[in-house]
Amino acid sequence: METPEKTTEERNARKERVGIVTSAKMDKTITVEVRRMMKHAMYDKYIERSSKLMVHDEDEDAGEGDTVRITETRPLSKRKRWRLAEIVERAK
Repeated sequence: METPEKTTEERNARKERVGIVTSAKMDKTITVEVRRMMKHAMYDKYIERSSKLMVHDEDEDAGEGDTVRITETRPLSKRKRWRLAEIVERAK
């Protein structure tokens, strides 16, 4: 029985997020705050929610305040499951 070949799109369907770097003090790791809007179940008002993610930054390019795009990856450490894809905008 043959195993179906997965196309590149199916295999690389990884989550991407855009967030702001809140800390760049660690070695090859940055902390990124990702904000999203969610609708309240009962009141139908939009609420802003945020989550902090640990992101692998191999070249240590990003600094605090930068807007970055991050991509989901395999677990790199206990809390690190994201890697830096690109720096969208530098902090002023």
